[in-house]
Amino acid sequence: MIVRFVKDGTVRGGSYSIEHGIVSGGDIIPLEEVDLLVPCQPTKIICVGLNYVEHARELDMKLPEEPVIFLKPPTAALSPGGEIVHPSSSQQVDYEGELAVVIGKRGRDIPADEAEGYILGYTCFNDVTARDLQRRDTQWTRAKSFDTFAPFGPWIASIDPASAAIQTRVNGRRVQQSNTSDLIFSVPRLIEFISGIMTLMPGDVIATGTPPGVGQLHKGDRVEVEIEGIGVLENSVV
Repeated sequence: MIVRFVKDGTVRGGSYSIEHGIVSGGDIIPLEEVDLLVPCQPTKIICVGLNYVEHARELDMKLPEEPVIFLKPPTAALSPGGEIVHPSSSQQVDYEGELAVVIGKRGRDIPADEAEGYILGYTCFNDVTARDLQRRDTQWTRAKSFDTFAPFGPWIASIDPASAAIQTRVNGRRVQQSNTSDLIFSVPRLIEFISGIMTLMPGDVIATGTPPGVGQLHKGDRVEVEIEGIGVLENSVV
């Protein structure tokens, strides 16, 4: 698993395993001795809307014929353990637990059957959304783009994205539970579609959509997104 962290005031990179902790530059460092950072630095964060079959049924919406995408700015990125800031302009901030794909090399017009060669790995993502502002505006940029509205991490792992359990918990209570087998558009299909629009760069993040059970966050809440084979992304709300 690929990890970025701060140790003694210095930003470093390395690998993480449960057995060995963090290995970086020949050093073995216990996880509790570092502050984790987002595991990559994207030039853009591409998000997919309405990409779980059960979520579409929950909303009584037809399945989309092609992916619906939107962007979050890199300034929205938030490290594992960081604080989601509830903006004063919103009365309803929601969680959306998601699987995210991290791109490993530059690509444009990538065929779905070649997409795997462009993937660095996978991580947990929370598409935090000011839902009231999303309903009010004619487009989603404001609702999705506040600083701290794109927590992801805690590291980048190699998993099979076709079948991974995903769940979200708020204050320890499970509020979302699904499996990536319920995705409408697979990861290779998303990469093919998105790279036909924009060049994907190393470190770019594609958040693949959220399962049913989206709900509200309040100040003081602790939200966790857990994905099988990756781990747990945890953040608090202030």
